[in-house]
Amino acid sequence: MKYLHTMVRVTDVEESMRFYRDALGLEEVSRKESERGRFTLIYLAAPGDTDAQVELTFNWDPEVYTGGRNFGHLAYEVEDIYAACARLEAHGATVLRPPRDGHMAFVRSPDGISIELLQAGAALPAAEPWASRANVGTW
Repeated sequence: MKYLHTMVRVTDVEESMRFYRDALGLEEVSRKESERGRFTLIYLAAPGDTDAQVELTFNWDPEVYTGGRNFGHLAYEVEDIYAACARLEAHGATVLRPPRDGHMAFVRSPDGISIELLQAGAALPAAEPWASRANVGTW
């Protein structure tokens, strides 16, 4: 058995790509459009790790998606959690659970998918502005 991907539905391809590709740093692996099925599938992965992919599914006919914490979250290991959070904020994302501990943070995609960021290796020393920030909303 081999893990292939996790699928999340998105409502705006460009906004989602700005988040997952530009802010989070994932790379597009492949894309498929089905005129008959009226959907677009976009597969993304962390640079150099195409074995673990996220599939963004865009249904051409508008739908309202409701979600909850029952989905859980996507998780990515990052080389520098402070730099990753700063890049996300520079792209307009809100860091909901700041990396006060130098180890873990949470953000949400434009469609409300919870994304966990974990520092590779040992936690970084506590640093501002992150150390004194409180949680925002739900993550």
